[in-house]
Amino acid sequence: MPPEDFGNEKTPLILVVDDNQQNLELLQAYLEDIDCRTIPANDGLEALDIVAKNPPDLILLDIMMPKMSGFEVCKRVKNNPKTDDIPIIMVTALNEFGDIKQAIDAGTDDFLSKPINKLELLTRVKTMLKLKNLSDKLERTLAYLSEMEKRS
Repeated sequence: MPPEDFGNEKTPLILVVDDNQQNLELLQAYLEDIDCRTIPANDGLEALDIVAKNPPDLILLDIMMPKMSGFEVCKRVKNNPKTDDIPIIMVTALNEFGDIKQAIDAGTDDFLSKPINKLELLTRVKTMLKLKNLSDKLERTLAYLSEMEKRS
């Protein structure tokens, strides 16, 4: 890949996971204020299926869901070398220290407490997307340099 491709940026894809339809719609409505695409998932299993088929740039992940908790989804995403660099923001009504520790142990990158504050959500999402973009650029640059090294 030539160096001029390093600056090309695509519209980020955010996976929004919540079993409560109102919460899902609210998060997606809030995200309309930034340049991104969203894809909804109603539970952890659906989220993992989407991640496997079309890895997003960021995951907003509810913790308390049927079928599979957000903790388990987060662990699976972070333990997979193909998806471990996807930032995850856990969205939760939980605020007990044990829950926060469990989320950190699962590999979450950040938290948002319910009820969601729109400004806080947008600020954290923008920050995570910037970090992901920089990480992706670094990865492409290192791959390019490695390829150039092999050729010389």
